[in-house]
Amino acid sequence: MSKIEDGRRRAVVEHVLPQVDGGRFPIKRTVGEQVLVEASVFGDGHDAIAAAVRYRDLGSGPSGSGPSERGTSGRGTSGSGARERDSGPVWREVRMHRPRPREAPDHWEAAFEVDTLGRWEYTVIAWVDHFETWRRDLKKRIAAEQDLTVPLQVGAALVEAASDRAQAAHVKGGIVQSGEAALLMDWAKRLRRDLPLADRGELGLDEELDRLMARYPDHSLASVYERTLEVVVDPPIARFGAWYEMFPRSCGPAGQHGTLKDCEERLPYVASMNFDILYLPPIHPIGREFRKGPNNTLTPGPEDPGSPWAIGAAEGGHTSIHPQLGTLADFRSLVKKASEHGLAIALDIAFQCAPDHPWVSEHPEWFIWRPDGTVQYAENPPKKYQDIYPLNFESENWQGLWDALKDVFLYWSEQGVHVFRVDNPHTKAFPFWEWVIAEVKRVYPETVFLSEAFTRPPVMHRLAKAGFTQSYNYFPWRNTKWELTTYLTELTAESGREYFRPNLWPNTPDILPEYLQIGGRPAFASRLVLAATLGASYGIYGPAFELCEWRPREPGSEEYLDSEKYQVRQWDLERPDSLRDLIARVNQIRRDNPALHSDWSLRFHEIDNEQLIAYSKRTPDGENALLMVVSLDPHYVQSGWLELPLEDFDLDLHHPYQMHDLLSGARYLWSGSRNYVEIDPHALPAHIFRLRRHVRTERDFDYFL
Repeated sequence: MSKIEDGRRRAVVEHVLPQVDGGRFPIKRTVGEQVLVEASVFGDGHDAIAAAVRYRDLGSGPSGSGPSERGTSGRGTSGSGARERDSGPVWREVRMHRPRPREAPDHWEAAFEVDTLGRWEYTVIAWVDHFETWRRDLKKRIAAEQDLTVPLQVGAALVEAASDRAQAAHVKGGIVQSGEAALLMDWAKRLRRDLPLADRGELGLDEELDRLMARYPDHSLASVYERTLEVVVDPPIARFGAWYEMFPRSCGPAGQHGTLKDCEERLPYVASMNFDILYLPPIHPIGREFRKGPNNTLTPGPEDPGSPWAIGAAEGGHTSIHPQLGTLADFRSLVKKASEHGLAIALDIAFQCAPDHPWVSEHPEWFIWRPDGTVQYAENPPKKYQDIYPLNFESENWQGLWDALKDVFLYWSEQGVHVFRVDNPHTKAFPFWEWVIAEVKRVYPETVFLSEAFTRPPVMHRLAKAGFTQSYNYFPWRNTKWELTTYLTELTAESGREYFRPNLWPNTPDILPEYLQIGGRPAFASRLVLAATLGASYGIYGPAFELCEWRPREPGSEEYLDSEKYQVRQWDLERPDSLRDLIARVNQIRRDNPALHSDWSLRFHEIDNEQLIAYSKRTPDGENALLMVVSLDPHYVQSGWLELPLEDFDLDLHHPYQMHDLLSGARYLWSGSRNYVEIDPHALPAHIFRLRRHVRTERDFDYFL
């Protein structure tokens, strides 16, 4: 027979959500967000059951950090008598409620807010609520005109016990309002006084008494959910931000290798487009052995710079800066100046080595050696990367390797970098990522890790579970209405959203999708709006994107002709066909409208044209609501009738409402649920409508808010 800890615990807690893989991995939130916890809670017999979400910030001290009422659903409790799992940061509680007591009587939920960075814990507790049982039955006794003498004595004893718990909480330093223990004791005495029974009965049903009793429940026989679950809380930039990727070596004057100082001079240009993060490909020394030339040729010239992802040479490795880019002081200056322009610097971290990286000679055990005495270079047959040596995560000295890689992150964190784009993490061991991300965030909890893993869905999701803050995804290859609707619904409305945060990129230095190759400037504009409004986080690789670089290396390839990966490029940033102004406008719209700051409110809407896609986002209070209509056809004018569910937007069928196009500035008066839209992709390939509701003032003037 299994051991029973205490057979008097009669409440049952099951099916707690959210949790990932049975609590094996934490869910994710950003500072200021809520965690809505749901559970199935019930008990034997007919006694009333109560439940609460218990939560704590693992970074807070044992004195706690705020009253229990910080929970945002239900009634707060002090939790004086419940058993603790362990010592440490103080648990706080928020009472759960049943949002649909008739349809789902055993479904309970409550929410709490996470307001500091780092790891939090939560669980659910439940107990038989003898006071609520007594109060429920008292109502029935009063209605049946039964004798209340004994029931009132029972109630008085329950209130006296709560008074004792309130006093104990006060003595232990809990958050207790002044005099509540005495107030409860006085209430117990009044229930026993020689007053008319009807008056004492009404006294027992008083709402103020119910509120006080809820603050001091009897947790002595509470059942605690079998697992303690975790939340990783990240900075807001993990949830919402616009990224701009740029090669520093292409920032210099014509015919010259750019420097970090040149990159610094490019900051106003990037900031003028209202980006939040400037992401730089690797800035380290580039290997000379087996260096690649233009368009990935194996025969480079003496002046060809090679690929930045072939990291390491005689000048140093992953904690060194390419001499032609500048010095560490130059880099620190760039980080500082970027911050002054409202930009965070993100660095590319690629854990691989050029053949002449110092680690190859200093730590040969970190690499795979072939029978002929050479090191195994990277390859994905038929592709070969002779200029890159992968690291061996099955090395006998794996712990030394892990420590060295962790030190790379910590080194750049010390230089002020707290955003990292990680190259090909799916080719490194999952346990390593789980360990190193936790180790870095333990020191720098504000750190953001973007996973560049275009691979199978289970692998991408495992990396997100292991700790990656954001993830690249399949957006570059989702082009039709069905593909976009299905995929974005999966990312934003299914269970994976608890840990997998998508970052949408229409292009990267490795990916020039066919749609951009054949669609011209309207295709770039359309994909910009889609990425920036479907996703709260998105990025572009520029200046290739705003200058609509469309030329592939050869037909059928997604590689750029004359790719910056292998050579220095100069860009004419003042070209009249640049999308710079449109990008700036879209990013400003993103900043101005909180509806676009999150993914979870995304909803798609019916429109009777397969070349038009319609979707909306809105804030929880509905005050900020945006409707996007985007043409997927970069060549021809498209039109259609859009169906808008009025009830979802709190709109009246009998009153008009205004749709303000934030891209063009135009305003349209709509009425009813069915309205006409038309898009010319050569003008603007999309509408970003802000919904403004109709109101009528006392003076009978019409306004739209």
